[in-house]
Amino acid sequence: MTSASPGPRPVLAVVGPTASGKSSLALDLARRRIAAGRPTELVAIDAFTVYRGMDVGTAKPTAAERAEVPHHGLDLCEPSQEVTVAWFQRTVRAAVDDVLARGVTPLLVGGSGLYFRAVVDDLRFPPTDPRLRAALERTWADRPVEAHAHLAACDPAAAERIDPANLRRTVRALEVLELTGERFSAFADAWHDHRSIHPGLAVGYLEPDTEVLRERIRTRADAMVADGLLDEVASLRAAPGGLSATAAKAIGYAEAAAVLDGAAPFDGLADAIAKRTWTYAKRQRSWFRADPRCTPIDPEALLADFAAA
Repeated sequence: MTSASPGPRPVLAVVGPTASGKSSLALDLARRRIAAGRPTELVAIDAFTVYRGMDVGTAKPTAAERAEVPHHGLDLCEPSQEVTVAWFQRTVRAAVDDVLARGVTPLLVGGSGLYFRAVVDDLRFPPTDPRLRAALERTWADRPVEAHAHLAACDPAAAERIDPANLRRTVRALEVLELTGERFSAFADAWHDHRSIHPGLAVGYLEPDTEVLRERIRTRADAMVADGLLDEVASLRAAPGGLSATAAKAIGYAEAAAVLDGAAPFDGLADAIAKRTWTYAKRQRSWFRADPRCTPIDPEALLADFAAA
């Protein structure tokens, strides 16, 4: 856990892989802080709880929990909408700023390392222009090494990180250069800093033992199926606009869709969800372990430290 530096209002975060217990712990922490006279509101850092109607498969907080402690970052858009990291960054940063402006402590909770960093760190996401990119791809299609040499002359730092044979990445760097007038490498610098825009940020990272985490993931998968995931997915697909490409790829939703389409058996649904969730959890652990702010902490120690922050 990183310690909050002195300031008028801390920004707290509880992060960790799926099924690590972060949501229930964060809710318990918020209750304790509120009872102690420290107003606290939860901010979800999740790529899919932003979608209205995607409840069972995202383990979204219940209505009772949301009535007890204010939550932000939930039910922000229809499942037919494509959600980008840049959109999430703007939207959730605004929520955090609003909480702070009211003299309340925001407590961020989630398992998406990318979305977490997008909210708390000075990350910038360069724009894209499909037509420009296509034109650049045509220009350099047969000359990837020459394209890389051209990039090296304009942005040597970016070129150093890109394989000369990787035309796709080279073109992306050239696209950003033409669109913004800035070096592509300038957008990447913040990725290596892990420096928050909130000086008072304190991060608590939960990482249960492997076997405990695997068991929790399996229990969650069984609960999703038992709680009506298939019906939820069928309803969402039948709604106007259906599911966006992003929403349709969510863990549980893609597997349920395969069952509904007759491409997979129902009796294997929980197994498929648990298997994919475990693969994702391993990636989450790798992501958070690369962040120097994310040292595993015992849940009780986290509660004690953060309750008084």
